Amino acid sequence: MGRDREADGDADGGLSAGEGSDATGERRPDASVGDAAPPVLRSFIDAIPTPTLACDPDTRAIRAANAPAADLLDRDRGALTLTGLDDLGEAERTVAGEPIGKAVADARDAGGVARFEWTVSDAPLWRLELAVRAATIADREWLIVGLTDVTDRVSAERRLRSQLRVTDAIAATVPAALFECTARGTLSRWNDRLAADVGYGGEALSATALPSLFDEETRDAVADALRSVYGDGAGAECEATLVTRSGERVPYRLSLGPVTDGDEVVGAVGVGEDLTEASVREERLAVLTRVLRHNFRNDLNVVTGFTERAIAEVDDPELAAELERVVDTAERLLRVGETSRRVERLLADRPAPRPTDLADAVEEAIAMLPPALRERADVEVDVPTGITVSAVGYLAEAIAELVDNAIRHGDAARPSVSVTAAELPSESWASLVVADDGPGIPPAERAVLTGEETPLEHASGLGLWYVNWIVTAGGGSFDIGETKTGGTRIEIELRTPDGE
Repeated sequence: MGRDREADGDADGGLSAGEGSDATGERRPDASVGDAAPPVLRSFIDAIPTPTLACDPDTRAIRAANAPAADLLDRDRGALTLTGLDDLGEAERTVAGEPIGKAVADARDAGGVARFEWTVSDAPLWRLELAVRAATIADREWLIVGLTDVTDRVSAERRLRSQLRVTDAIAATVPAALFECTARGTLSRWNDRLAADVGYGGEALSATALPSLFDEETRDAVADALRSVYGDGAGAECEATLVTRSGERVPYRLSLGPVTDGDEVVGAVGVGEDLTEASVREERLAVLTRVLRHNFRNDLNVVTGFTERAIAEVDDPELAAELERVVDTAERLLRVGETSRRVERLLADRPAPRPTDLADAVEEAIAMLPPALRERADVEVDVPTGITVSAVGYLAEAIAELVDNAIRHGDAARPSVSVTAAELPSESWASLVVADDGPGIPPAERAVLTGEETPLEHASGLGLWYVNWIVTAGGGSFDIGETKTGGTRIEIELRTPDGE
C-alpha cells in the first residue's frame, strides 16, 4: 500500500523552482511554480476521508492528493503530484469507450458530479470509479476527483456473467422447459423449450403470470403450488393443462422450487414437462395390458377346465399326475396375471406414504388369504399393538403376498409360517419378518432385488417385484435371507413417523 512520505513542506505539491524545470531548463507545464497547489487546497483535500485528488482542469496534472488516495494508488503523495491523472492507468479510455480527457472535460462542463469507470489495469484486474466535479478554491478552478475501487464488484459481475452463460447453455441443452418466476409469480426468464411449448416467442412471456398459461380448471393447482413454494420455502409439484397460443390443450407437469435470499423466498424456478407422449404411451400400454390379460385369463381358464375334465376321465395315475401339473401351472400363471393387474394399479395410483398401524395391516393381510389356502397351513402372528409405520396403502397386500407364497411353496404336509414385528433399537424404524419352514427361495427369485437376473434366468413371478415396489414406495427396505432350518426369512424395515 502507499506510504505518506511528506518529509518536508514541498512533498505534497509545493514545488521549488528547481523542481519545476527539466534537464534542459525548460519548464514543465504540470510542475511550474505558478501551478503549485495553495495550502487551502491541500487542507481541503486532506479533510476528505475518502481517496481524493485535486487536478489542474486544463492539463489534468495532479496538484494535491490525500493519504487515502496515496494508499489506494500505492504511491507517495509527493510522487502523485508529479504525475497527471491520465498516467494513473494503462487504458486511454473509460470503460464506456470514451477518451479519458473527454470524460474529464465533460465533467468540468457538466456543472455537477460526473461519474465514469476506468480500468486502471487488466492483469491483474483493477478498476476505479472516478467522481469528478469542478470547484473554485482560492480563487481558482480545480477538478476534485473522488476515487473508489470497484474491482471486487466488477470481478463478482464477471463471475456472475460466466455462471449465467453456463446456466443459459444448460437451459438450452436440457430437453425440458425451464423458467424462473419473480416473487409475484410472473415469468422473468425461460428457455426456448417453454416458449415452444406455449407457442410464444421473443419477450411475449415477460411478466406473464405463470398460472395464466393454464386452463381455468387446472390453473388453481398451479397457483396453489406457487403459494406452497413461496410460503413454505419447499418444492412443489402439480399437473395442469397448458393452453398454447393456438388454443391447443396440452397435459403438463410442473416441478417448482424456491429461490431464496437468506431466509426470504424471492422467487421460484421450475421445470415443465409435456405429458402428451407419456399419456399416449401409458394409454396404449394400458389397453395392451387389459387385452392381453383378458385373453390370457380366458384362455388359461379354458386350459384348466379341459384339463380337469381329462383328469376325471383317465385311469392312468401317471398321466393324471402330469395333467395335475398342467392345472397347477395354469393356476400359477393366472395368479401372475392377477398380480400384474395389481402392479398396474400401484403404478397408476402413485400412492404417498401415510401412518399405518402395523398390527392392523397384518390382520388385514391374513384376512385376504384364500380360505382353502389359509386352512392348510399353521400361521403364527406375533405383532405387538401400537407400532405405527410410514407406508403406502398397499402394505397389507404386500404382507399377504409373502404369506401366500410361503404357504404355496412350502414342501411340508402342513407348512408353518410366522409373522413377527418389533420396533428397532434406533426407535425410528420397525421390522416385520415373514419366515417359513419351506425349501427356500431359488437364486433366480432373489435376483429381483440385486439386479443379477440374466436373459435366461428371470424370476418366475411378479410377487417379489410387487412386494419390493410397495415397500420401497413407502421409504422402506426389503431383504431376503434364510432361517436356521433352511426356510425363507423375509424382513421388511419401515420408518416410523417419528423417524421421518
